[in-house]
Amino acid sequence: MNDPIGDMLTRIRNAQMRGKSTVTTPASKMRVRVLDVLAAEGYIRGYEMTEDSNGHAAIEVSLKYFEGTPVIREMKRVSKPGRRVYMGVKDIAQVRQGLGVSIVSTPKGVMSDAAARAANVGGEVLCTVF
Repeated sequence: MNDPIGDMLTRIRNAQMRGKSTVTTPASKMRVRVLDVLAAEGYIRGYEMTEDSNGHAAIEVSLKYFEGTPVIREMKRVSKPGRRVYMGVKDIAQVRQGLGVSIVSTPKGVMSDAAARAANVGGEVLCTVF
């Protein structure tokens, strides 16, 4: 698999279209850090570490709905394996006038765009969520 973050985002997007309450994805440190930001911003209920049928580590993500519609309306992968997108702290734009969030991988860790601006660091823009 070339793009594990893109795979996780697609699994979440597909599960929400089907109305699932949870979705399982293979575990990795980067996926956990992205899920930490999504949980902190209120886009998912949470997640827990589990094992799949083969004994490999997995993450079970609890999705969040409001009155039957998914909380996450749109998720886009910005930086892809074939084209990385880096931005300085002054170049990180707000998503939908501040209603959405960009997830940025910085030297200080994976954080939201607002936290990156507050910490005065730039980095690789992984995805946007609205």
